[in-house]
Amino acid sequence: MKTGTTPPGTLYLVPTPLDFGTTPPDPGPATTTSPSQWLPTQTLAVASRLTHWITENAKSTRAFLKRVDTVVGLGAPLQAQQITELPRVAHKKGDHAPQADGEAQARALLAPALSGHDIGLVSEAGMPAIADPGSSIVRAAHAMGMRVVPLTGPVSLVLALASSGLNGQSFAFVGYVPQEASERARRLRELEALALKTGQTQIFIETPYRNTALLQTVLQTLHPHTRLAVCCGLTLPQEVTRSALVGDWKKRALGDGLPLETPAVFLIGR
Repeated sequence: MKTGTTPPGTLYLVPTPLDFGTTPPDPGPATTTSPSQWLPTQTLAVASRLTHWITENAKSTRAFLKRVDTVVGLGAPLQAQQITELPRVAHKKGDHAPQADGEAQARALLAPALSGHDIGLVSEAGMPAIADPGSSIVRAAHAMGMRVVPLTGPVSLVLALASSGLNGQSFAFVGYVPQEASERARRLRELEALALKTGQTQIFIETPYRNTALLQTVLQTLHPHTRLAVCCGLTLPQEVTRSALVGDWKKRALGDGLPLETPAVFLIGR
């Protein structure tokens, strides 16, 4: 076939279970679930046949593919999978720069698609490009004329919002709040004021080892009549969602009964 006549491959946005794709310990009880519990048959079928991947973390992706293999079988051995990690700068900042050099880097990662290979974009957990890096890859795929197909799977932000009891008609995900104490408190007051004035639910996250410190600052900063929901370990065996007024939160020990060492989503509103 002549060069240039092969249509570009498809970019598939492949969601993964929210336990970071780790393999359960052996021996002992499994701490992970089968991917079929949270990923529909079609998503698993597409993932099983792909051989080219762009990923946040190659180790997590290999662990995910091992789990897919136990359910539907991989079309090619794990050793034959072409797994390319996003550059560290895109990983840390959540995206390539929108400038020309960033677009060129993103396009380079998609080069196999020009030979007709379909490519899977995957993050460590959940839906890539949603609270995870990958949006620059999606933009580059559109610019290259590739078909972009999001597959069905868990999105922690949506699961948290649905289970919080807060406004699901108007909401905003604001990412991480500042780490510095005064800036963090200022940002939380700003989000609270916006939520109370407009009714728009404000959603934010933190790395698991800082969840306890964030919860403490939230309870120290927000008004007693503001509603706070914290959703920990979504889809995991230890999953807990608690939604109550800040004043009621303060009546319990900090983090009482919450697995704050797991990934968590914080939501505030009326």
